[in-house]
Amino acid sequence: MKEQLYQLFQGTTGAPTVEDLLLRVGVSVVIGLAIFVSYWISHAGTIYSQKFNINLITLTILTATVMTVIGNNIALSLGMVGALSIVRFRTAIKDPRDTTYIFWAIICGICCGVGVFAAVAVFVVMLILGRVRNDVRTLLVVRAARTQELPVEGKVYEYFGGRAVQRVKNTTEDAVEFMFELSRGMLERAQKKAEHPITEELYALGGVEYVNVVAQNDEIGS
Repeated sequence: MKEQLYQLFQGTTGAPTVEDLLLRVGVSVVIGLAIFVSYWISHAGTIYSQKFNINLITLTILTATVMTVIGNNIALSLGMVGALSIVRFRTAIKDPRDTTYIFWAIICGICCGVGVFAAVAVFVVMLILGRVRNDVRTLLVVRAARTQELPVEGKVYEYFGGRAVQRVKNTTEDAVEFMFELSRGMLERAQKKAEHPITEELYALGGVEYVNVVAQNDEIGS
């Protein structure tokens, strides 16, 4: 029993051959390129970071290299974890999906040569779901005379069919300010059905100082 535990912690595999190293690094490069293409397709637009995408490939290759060196040696793996634990990752994540891509690259490097089918499955899923976007929340801000309080509420309720949520209502002796929350899709559908935009409908009531339509993304909301 003691000898088995000793062999487990000491490691039973010998040094990898040159062919083995080339094979593992080559497979990691191929999988890293697949991650690169998936990230490039699913992050089209201003959110795309070319430097971050290139780092995904290098991260996959480096992880595969580290795992090749460690092999089955548990003692060496624990020492490697302790050495890497001093590293602090302080780069701001602009998109929640970036975390998925980071873990995907690490896992592909660790499981290089074994997790090819898992990499293909994740690649397909990210291509299908990578372009899914949140329905951007929109704020409708209206400031009007106090005498137009009920007409403004009635017009917004009528225009959006009661689906606009009133979040804020500030009043003074002479003025009132509303803040309604709705989705971008709700605004577009309502404008297609109506003859005029909501801004014109509200200004037509009279006594309206301003009407602002503000897109609220996740960063502002958080």
